[in-house]
Amino acid sequence: MAYASITKPSLYFNTKLYTGNGSTNALTGIGHQPDFVWTKKRDGTGDHMLYDAVRGVQTFVHSNDSNGNDANANSLTAFGTDGFTLGSDSDMNANNSNHVAWNWLANGAGSANTAGSINSTVSVNTTAGFSIVSYTGTGSAGATIGHGLGVAPNVIITKARTNSGRYWGVYHSSLGNTGVMALNDTQAFDTSTTYWNDTTPSSTLFTVGTNGDTNSSGTMIAYCFAQKQGYSKFGSYLGNGSSDGVFVYTGFAPAFVMVKKTGGTGNWGINDTKRDFNATYGNDASLYANTNGAETTSSSLNIDLLSNGMKLRSDNSSYNASSGNYIYMAFAEFPFTSSTGTPVTAR
Repeated sequence: MAYASITKPSLYFNTKLYTGNGSTNALTGIGHQPDFVWTKKRDGTGDHMLYDAVRGVQTFVHSNDSNGNDANANSLTAFGTDGFTLGSDSDMNANNSNHVAWNWLANGAGSANTAGSINSTVSVNTTAGFSIVSYTGTGSAGATIGHGLGVAPNVIITKARTNSGRYWGVYHSSLGNTGVMALNDTQAFDTSTTYWNDTTPSSTLFTVGTNGDTNSSGTMIAYCFAQKQGYSKFGSYLGNGSSDGVFVYTGFAPAFVMVKKTGGTGNWGINDTKRDFNATYGNDASLYANTNGAETTSSSLNIDLLSNGMKLRSDNSSYNASSGNYIYMAFAEFPFTSSTGTPVTAR
């Protein structure tokens, strides 16, 4: 099949680096309305701050803890067509501090979805394979929620909003429907039918069990991702514990990756092409989704992001332990697209 040349591909994901000013800070240059914004202070401790257009401005959750929804009038105060505006909150806009924001495009505040036994509000970008889903859990086994993607999601990340103390629940298709990984923790894959009711997501629904990490009796948020050729890849690899690590083929140039060891403890390592190879911070610039720690400044790479995949470059056990099993999420900034705008594989 022949594909027309694209002079400016659709932009579904972008990384934004910025310097905080401790006051109103209007940031632009994202390339789209960022419906899901994940920020982290780079040069000091500070919580990961996750916002989305469905929950609205000034309300956030942290990937590095089990707290529920929090609110701060001085945090993210507006979503714009090409960026977002911040207040004076120090976790995301400390004066003269360096910060990063990862930004995904969905479809605004969302609309009602009645496909499941639990009604949901869904903001969905079917082309990019991404939806933001808000629902009220029941605590009952076998409840279903509509996700709007039109294809089965490969990754679902859930968080209880009103019930604090509940862990993040991560479904990954490489691990199956029998358990979860906890985004806020180092723990290995936790097997229990109470998370997904041992049911694989369908093209319209995902199923939850009785566990409060996925089906708390209160409001929940879920971020759903379906693999799109030439733009996103969700898979697994086996580590070898060497600086000459395994190569993982994605079919595109990854702009963002997050990896996690599944068979043992390890951090959720995040790398992107805007921070890695930075002269100020050294060659490696890893952040960890489950900690509030500053960005690493090692001269040795954990991972090398290449034109068609990624190469592991260290024996860091969070990335590449010998015989360690890992899952990953990878996104391109500029996906390869057909004449209809659909992502396709790089040649």
